[in-house]
Formats: sequence, C-alpha cells, structure tokens
Amino acid sequence: MPRKRVAILISGRGSNMAALIEAAKDPAYPAEIVLVASNRPDAGGLATASSAGITTAVVDHKQFKDREAFERALQDVLETNRIDIVCLAGFMRLLTPWLISRWDQRMINIHPALLPAFKGLDTHERAIAAGAREHGATVHFVVPEMDSGPIIAQASVPVLPNDTPDTLAKRVLAVEHWIYPQALKAIAEGRATV
Repeated sequence: MPRKRVAILISGRGSNMAALIEAAKDPAYPAEIVLVASNRPDAGGLATASSAGITTAVVDHKQFKDREAFERALQDVLETNRIDIVCLAGFMRLLTPWLISRWDQRMINIHPALLPAFKGLDTHERAIAAGAREHGATVHFVVPEMDSGPIIAQASVPVLPNDTPDTLAKRVLAVEHWIYPQALKAIAEGRATV
C-alpha cells in the first residue's frame, strides 16, 4: 500500500511537526511528510522541515484580503502537492467550514488539553487555576467548531501541587510528541474513522 502524503501546517517552531517527521523516517510508517506549510514567513519550523529535505511553503495570511482568499491559496498549495492528510501542528489560524469540508476526516489537530475540557488557548494556566488533577493532550478530527471534533487519541499527565504553566506544558508536550504520530498512523492505515 502506498504511503499517504501528509502536509503539516505550522505557525511557529513546530515541535509536534518534528515528532511527525521523525516517526515518518521509518519506511514502515504508513505516511510520509511531503509538505510543511506556514501562514508565517518567520516560523522556525520551516528551517527544520527544509533541513529534513521536506518541501516548504509560506501562505502568509497577511497578504490576503480575507480568510477565504487565504484558504483558497492554501488549498491550491495542498492540491498541487497531492496531499492525502493534513496535520495541524501549532497552526494558529481558525479555519472556515469551506476549507474544513474539503478535508473531512482527513484533517487532524493536536490540542494541549484533555478535550472537551479547556478548549482554546492558555490551557495549562486554566487547568491549574481550575484545580484539575489531570491534564494532557488530545488529537482530534478538525470540524468547524473549534477543538470539538471526534477524538482520535488522548494521553494524560498528573497536575502536580507545585506545577507552573511551564512545568505542566513540558510534561504535556512530551505526551503530544508520543500520541500525534500514533494518531496519524491510525488514520493513514484507515483504523481511525468517524
């Protein structure tokens, strides 16, 4: 079976992107990372992807008059590269139903919380403030409602009494780097569907 062609969308340093690239180095892994695209020209992850020999693209959202024009340009890049699956990895743009519908059950995201708890930003601060005993990460299918798609994988870490948002974030990031490649593998193999 040919490996699925994967694009990773980033806005920053791309540590989850790096974990996916590492997993895909194994020839037995069912997906290959063929494109890393960013909405920010200064995203640090672009250099990481380039040094791994992966095609990169910048679709700078600031160059477009509205969300639709930006997403149409992004869709063109994805189609040109014959992408099968899109992984969001720290991609800091909310996508519209127009784009999401074109990638139904083929676009996934990782979120630093145990969804449905703590949707949105500042999840580590909010988990500590709420007195949560457990926190973690979730990989889910992308749907039009933010952080609401069907869950593919989750992993948890304990919230320790002396945790700060930074110490908690480090432990959560470690499980993110473990579950995201597992979730992509399940989708590429057709084991994770809605």
